[in-house]
Amino acid sequence: MSNEILLRHDAGGIASLTLNAPASFNALSTAMLTALQTEIARLHGDQSIRVVILKGAGKAFCAGHDLREMQAARAAPDQGRAAFESLFAHCAEVMQALQNLAQPTIAQVHGIATAAGCQLAASCDLITAAPGTRFGVNGINIGLFCSTPMVALARKIPPAIAFEMLTTGAFIDATRAYEVGLINRLTTPETLDAETQTLAETLAAKLPAALRLGKAAFRDTSTLDTAEAYASASATMVENILLPDTDEGITAFLEKRKPSWA
Repeated sequence: MSNEILLRHDAGGIASLTLNAPASFNALSTAMLTALQTEIARLHGDQSIRVVILKGAGKAFCAGHDLREMQAARAAPDQGRAAFESLFAHCAEVMQALQNLAQPTIAQVHGIATAAGCQLAASCDLITAAPGTRFGVNGINIGLFCSTPMVALARKIPPAIAFEMLTTGAFIDATRAYEVGLINRLTTPETLDAETQTLAETLAAKLPAALRLGKAAFRDTSTLDTAEAYASASATMVENILLPDTDEGITAFLEKRKPSWA
């Protein structure tokens, strides 16, 4: 495997990003966050990519922040305050850039997704995993409440479940994560790659412009009241239906044939 900290493979309109620091369980070091930020920026403007898969090399998806790197920052005269402020701001930028990607994103999680690693998974649109995979925001166990991972997690699952995880530091397994809505596809370890690929291919087969408009609308209307959400969504529907490819899609449906999209 390449020595690069983040690998990218493109095929069939699907980009797969692999966190490639297995020795640290793919910890979100400054180097890893920078690599993710760079690649996400490239993907945002890449019209050839319709879906993005995020996965981890080795035994785990992502174990969260690099605690050794963080502890080393305490040697500074300010006891690390500036470094910690920079780290958490950087991480927040990466998570928001991932959420704001035009393309749908899928986190393929195995092993563990803990703390900022759970945040990374929850920042994706969809999650696939297999039984045995564990999710946690367990910083409280070492005296650090996972305040930033909380933001993504609490927007993904019921608040009471998120608060319990945050305050007890307890992990939930993939079955429980599926029950509370964190996971979209629960499959066997042997079929995890194939199930994720099938989901990605299903999305990649849709009209890209419609998916991009729809994802933006899904995100933007989530913070609006009902009347504002309908007004915003209606404007999106108008923009979508006026696309030539949408005209072709509706015509093809009425004519009982497959649409002829570029």
